[in-house]
Amino acid sequence: MSLEILLAAIAVLLLSGVASLIVRRSPGAATFVAVSGALLACLMGLVAAVIVLSGGGYDYLEWAWSIPGGSFALGVDALSAVFLIILFFVSIPVCLFGVPYLRTYGSRQNLGAAWFFTCLLIASMAMVVLARNAVLFLVSWELMSVSSFFLVTFEKGKPEARSASLIYLVAAHIGAALLLVLFLLLGRDGSLDFDQFSVAGNAGLLFILCLLGFGSKAGFVPMHVWLPEAHPAAPSHISALMSGVMIKMGIYGIFRTITFLGNPQPWWGWLLLGIGVTSGTLGVLFALAQHDVKRLLAYHSVENIGIIAMGLGLGLLGLSYGSLPIAVLGFGGAIFHVVNHALFKGLLFLSAGAMAHTTGTREMDKLGGLLKRMPWTASLFLVGSVAICGLPPLNGFASEFLVYMAGLYGSTGTIGGTAVAGLVGMSSLALIGGLAIACFTKVFGVVFLGEPRSVNAGDVHDASPTMTVSMMILGAACLAVGLLAPFAVKALIPVIAIIAHTPLGIAREAVTRATAPLYTVTSVSLILVGVILAAVLLRSMLLRGRIVRTAGTWDCGYAAPSARMQYTAPSFVLPITGLFNRVLKTRRHRERPDGLFPTAAAIETHTPDIFQERLFRPILAGTERLLGVFRWLQHGNVHIYVLYILITLLVLMFWKMR
Repeated sequence: MSLEILLAAIAVLLLSGVASLIVRRSPGAATFVAVSGALLACLMGLVAAVIVLSGGGYDYLEWAWSIPGGSFALGVDALSAVFLIILFFVSIPVCLFGVPYLRTYGSRQNLGAAWFFTCLLIASMAMVVLARNAVLFLVSWELMSVSSFFLVTFEKGKPEARSASLIYLVAAHIGAALLLVLFLLLGRDGSLDFDQFSVAGNAGLLFILCLLGFGSKAGFVPMHVWLPEAHPAAPSHISALMSGVMIKMGIYGIFRTITFLGNPQPWWGWLLLGIGVTSGTLGVLFALAQHDVKRLLAYHSVENIGIIAMGLGLGLLGLSYGSLPIAVLGFGGAIFHVVNHALFKGLLFLSAGAMAHTTGTREMDKLGGLLKRMPWTASLFLVGSVAICGLPPLNGFASEFLVYMAGLYGSTGTIGGTAVAGLVGMSSLALIGGLAIACFTKVFGVVFLGEPRSVNAGDVHDASPTMTVSMMILGAACLAVGLLAPFAVKALIPVIAIIAHTPLGIAREAVTRATAPLYTVTSVSLILVGVILAAVLLRSMLLRGRIVRTAGTWDCGYAAPSARMQYTAPSFVLPITGLFNRVLKTRRHRERPDGLFPTAAAIETHTPDIFQERLFRPILAGTERLLGVFRWLQHGNVHIYVLYILITLLVLMFWKMR
């Protein structure tokens, strides 16, 4: 029954998107039709997914079709249900936020098309999670990539949007090509249905293809280069959907493929742990050096995908070395962080969108002083910042705590491999967490505190009520999941059992025993929140009926502080980024003071992505030169092109007849 409800939700999404195209000449009508249908579909899908996760069952449908390679097979289990819950829950505030956000474009943009591709993106992601046949999976995967491509190019008049969309499209199709090879090898016995897959001694090769194909979508370093380009170019609510949910489809693919491959080999875990450490560390370092808020958040997606990969790596090492506590903690931390990252990263992108929508800029050094002018946006951005830094009592802490616990179990174990892995995981996670705190201290201090740094930031107000409510939904979820973390982990036990190839009862016992310290930490967090609420209530009672005045603090003789006296974003983190300059390769342009009475001096910094500049650009340039050799085939004559097609068909016919 749950699967039928999910299919009905997907149908509603598609019909709503098509209807918005039909009435596209009326932006208001297109928005109303699409958003109403999307909200209804998301609520339907959310209910169905929660039923599946809470019941721990498996629902399956199969229809015959004319496409070779199996059947039109759909299924939903606990693993699918978690990703569906993330998808449908995050999509609700995303769609609500998009209503006032896109309204300002009016007739300048085709809002009907924008909402159509939004509905198609949500529907295709749901189909990716439900598909149990490789052909159906790849078709849904391509629809997801194409629909998100058109959303990235929403502001196609901007050169950066066109460039970002091209980079994203190339990365998406390279990943899809690798996935095609993966599924062909898995289904070489004739059927491409998931339950008919055969590993047949190629487990290592299949695992590598899985990491490359799905890792390009997830954003593993060095395959992450499309993220910092696509996320800033897309509308902010789409950035929230892409970062919060779409890149998790790559993680889902890795989880699902692991269930096909059988018992893992130790090097799988070491490889994933290495990818996680590299992605997490480099992601947060590149984020520290950014000046654009959305670009900074995009690099933090790379960082958090690295944390998820670290949990996955520790889980695989626990399985391969026969340590169930490490396995359940690693996998539990990874899947829990998938959920938490969707919530706090969605919140942060929506908050950044509210700032950009109101001020007209995403450059941190053109903002400042927004706490007084946009208190709701500032408060909710602070909630997201605390969560992404892994600080209690919010949800980011709970999932990172499980990964820490996996490392702790490994480091205190008797098996040498797990001991080294545990130490590497804990030390790397500590470094990433410290750098993340420094990064978001910079962001919040530069953007929200101090004095306005430009005219744009001086005369603004909070976002519209609809935008604020959208952010509040995700902010409340971050707090609730953090405070109720033990119960959230219990709900994920069926998922952990699937990934760890462990019976549900054994997984439940192992998770309950391994996560016992989480109860203590959560209890302390609840007490802390209670004390804060009591203090706020007491203050309001004591000040009731009194006149409260505000005044400036002691200013040390500076009666009128200006923005020029404040730290800029690069200068705030220079002591940290300077330590890692061999990796970051930050470029500095200085305008030195000149003359006896200099009137101007400035310094600008730019940190390019070294993987894009030193790896992918040379490869693409060489490919372009190589393909240029065949340019003589391009005549511009349609008759010649038809002849090419005819020759190709004849060659294929003769090859088939051999």
